[in-house]
Amino acid sequence: MGVDYYNVLKVPKTATDDDLKKAYRKLAMKWHPDKNPNSKKEAEAKFKQISEAYEVLSDPQKRAVYDQYGEEGLKGQVPPPGANVHFANGDGPNVFRFNPRNAEDIFAEFFGGSSPFGMGGLGGMGGRGSRSAFGESMFGGFGGPETVFRSFGESAPSSGPKKAAPVESKLPCTLEELYNGSTRKMKISRNIADASGKTLPVEEILTIDVKPGWKKGTKITFPEKGHEQPNVIPSDLVFVIDEKPHDVYKRDGNDLVVNQKIPLAEALTGTTVNLNTLDGRTLTIPINEVISPGYEKVVPREGMPIPKEPGKKGNLRLKFDVKFPNRLTPEQKAGVKRLFSAS
Repeated sequence: MGVDYYNVLKVPKTATDDDLKKAYRKLAMKWHPDKNPNSKKEAEAKFKQISEAYEVLSDPQKRAVYDQYGEEGLKGQVPPPGANVHFANGDGPNVFRFNPRNAEDIFAEFFGGSSPFGMGGLGGMGGRGSRSAFGESMFGGFGGPETVFRSFGESAPSSGPKKAAPVESKLPCTLEELYNGSTRKMKISRNIADASGKTLPVEEILTIDVKPGWKKGTKITFPEKGHEQPNVIPSDLVFVIDEKPHDVYKRDGNDLVVNQKIPLAEALTGTTVNLNTLDGRTLTIPINEVISPGYEKVVPREGMPIPKEPGKKGNLRLKFDVKFPNRLTPEQKAGVKRLFSAS
């Protein structure tokens, strides 16, 4: 069966809800990491196991699955007794799978926001990173995702659902997608709760309309598309635009920059630069000036679209890397001297 949750909480298999609550209250307070600063790693492991055991055994459905099938049942490898669900190698939209919640979330929810250590309210010391009665950060250093529950010192009301912290994910885009705009479809897996409170995993497709000119760091938020669970408002899913490197163009704000290599002769006598634009056009740019160190050719309105100013674009900036010859023949040297002495 793997971990014996009854043994973890030190209760018999006939334990009632009250028995479970008493056992959890006693053990969670004993093994909370903040109460064990000298053996924090061991305390964190025990605290997490105690929380997981309580979460399973205090839920009638999870407890029934665990009693009959052990951990394998909780992992979705066998169906829960009497449940009308379909299993396909652990996948599919109707799989029963137990995803343990963060131990600190369970702890804060159990004690309802008041100090569980008999200290009463510690007004003015609340919030993430506040110091507990044990002199350490209430949440600092303990593993797991950031929790939105207040620390025990706050005199916040214990009723009402809390909202889970937002979940961010990068959305890599090519420069062409950011120039022209694109539609991206993202598949997500999330747990949803039915009318009876059971949670089942489902897959969902989210559509993101990438607007022309969006920059790296732009955020797209899908409200409350995270996992559903009792007494918690699902987290927002946030996609953050990231920009993939391009072989030719480099973005600088609303401008596009191209570094072009040309031989010395063309730098002195002129050249023509041909570019394929990000929207598929061919751009021909004549350079008639002498290309000296630091020279930059600016082509107006051939940069990135400006999202807040429809129809407007930044500039295209051409920079040059002049290739000098490795050596010159005596005749070439003499010719260069004559040429420049004449000028």
